[in-house]
Amino acid sequence: MLEASSPIADHCYDVVIVGAGPSGAACAHWLAKAGFDVIALERKVFPREKTCGDGLTPRTVRQIQDMGLEAEIASDGHKYTGLRSFGFGQSLEMIWPEHPSFPNYGYCLPRKDLDELVAAGAQAQGATVVCGMEVVGLLDHVPGSSPRLGSVSGVIAKSKATGVTQEIRGRIVVVADGANSRIGRELGTARRRDWPMGMALRGYYNSPMSEDSFIESHLDIRNADGEVVPGYGWIFPLGDGRINVGVGLLSTDRRWKGVNTTKLMDTFVDFAPDYWDIRPETACGPATGGRLPMGFAVGPRTGINVICIGDASGAINPFNGEGITYGYETGRLAAASIAEALNGASTAALDEYNERLMKAYGPYYDVARAFVRIISEPKLMALCVGVGMRSETLMSELLALMANLMRPDELGPAEVGYRALRRLSALVPEVALTKIFGEANPLLASVS
Repeated sequence: MLEASSPIADHCYDVVIVGAGPSGAACAHWLAKAGFDVIALERKVFPREKTCGDGLTPRTVRQIQDMGLEAEIASDGHKYTGLRSFGFGQSLEMIWPEHPSFPNYGYCLPRKDLDELVAAGAQAQGATVVCGMEVVGLLDHVPGSSPRLGSVSGVIAKSKATGVTQEIRGRIVVVADGANSRIGRELGTARRRDWPMGMALRGYYNSPMSEDSFIESHLDIRNADGEVVPGYGWIFPLGDGRINVGVGLLSTDRRWKGVNTTKLMDTFVDFAPDYWDIRPETACGPATGGRLPMGFAVGPRTGINVICIGDASGAINPFNGEGITYGYETGRLAAASIAEALNGASTAALDEYNERLMKAYGPYYDVARAFVRIISEPKLMALCVGVGMRSETLMSELLALMANLMRPDELGPAEVGYRALRRLSALVPEVALTKIFGEANPLLASVS
């Protein structure tokens, strides 16, 4: 497990990472493995609770495998093999697709345990991981000009235990302090208000189905008035007698910004299948929640010697609200650009990070953002889900799409589904929406 460590006085690190969650720990892992002098500063002390669905998809598992941590995850977590999906009176069970790069299974493991394991893995590679150390300011901050952030010579960090502050210097500073990134905002990042924002709430319940081999999603969650809202409910078995139950709301539409997620959660709990035994008496405690910027809605992401990753850059997948995968992946992509910069390519190499992001996620997130706009119309969402749930082939394609598991080696069903959805994002406003809502529907002009 994670061992206590402290910053070295009067020392300049190669890289200072603000935050040791998924993105920060992954970035620290890969940089330390490459031989760089890295310190990650984590405000909390592990193990610590974190609001999350606790589900690790095959794409996440691939990153865990590459970091050499699957044995620990398999020992502590619960393995599952597929998704059981419900929507508008229909249900379907689907196993994870075969893929040349990703396994066909996932795990469920509370973030309380997962994050400590990954941070300890970074420490085992040689990174210095300091817990209970909050970054409260920047050293020698020179603001940048759009579309770039500026520069810093390090950070000012405060010990949560002693209250003592100290300067921690680094050649490059990585911002990985989460969705509410205060350090990112101090550097000059901002969220695009017209791009998707997620709101989520989750709680733990004791359940006789804790060892189920399927995770479960519900695509027709409703508010207290019985109206369908754009989002989903989930039930993830943890294998330890508990399940993770939550609701996520995905929207850029003003109509949904006032939805009370607590009441949405209560309605979902009342609606959930009886076999899970979800009720107030089986709750393990109150639900917790938060807001999640999605689809790289936060920027700029790079500056002269600073770089923003994970939730601090709005990296969450708008299709499904998944953030852990994209924390690990963006941390790894950032590490590659940082290594190039430190190896003599100059800090201009950090700009390669943006190019790597666009190559990896650009078209995919373009479609995801359009998808969120489409499902903001409840009637259209009901139509799409109703049609899709009657076709196991189509739903399997969509599962691969939404989990970002399209095959790169052949024109398989997943690619067909992906391309179909790209066409849908362009065709639906002109065809289906006009038929359903008439010419005056404002969504016609909002979906690209």
